Amino acid sequence: MPFKSILKNLMDSVPGATGAILADWEGEAVEHYCHYDVFDLKVIGAHKGILLNLLRDAHQKMAAGNMLHTVISTANQHYLTGPVGADYFLVMTLDRSAIVGQAIRAFNEAMALMYKEIY
Repeated sequence: MPFKSILKNLMDSVPGATGAILADWEGEAVEHYCHYDVFDLKVIGAHKGILLNLLRDAHQKMAAGNMLHTVISTANQHYLTGPVGADYFLVMTLDRSAIVGQAIRAFNEAMALMYKEIY
């Protein structure tokens, strides 16, 4: 299943989803799907990738096990970020009205599909 269709299915399965991007460890977009300006999504993706790497490093020092995903909520949006293997990560943006638990379930399924495609 190509990455674009995985991202489209992810977006379609979560009411309130606004964007999703798969990026490599340097923050470069591999594939994306969104309902707003692609440039903005690429900037968000790169920024959340930096945060994910910082959090993953801190998390490993605590010996708490592998990081599955992060959720950052702001006044206007939710951001889900998670590693897809060691070299890629997925970022999803959501309206504040989105049900985060539903988004996490779909997000984790999409990460698993992407992992199978890559590795």
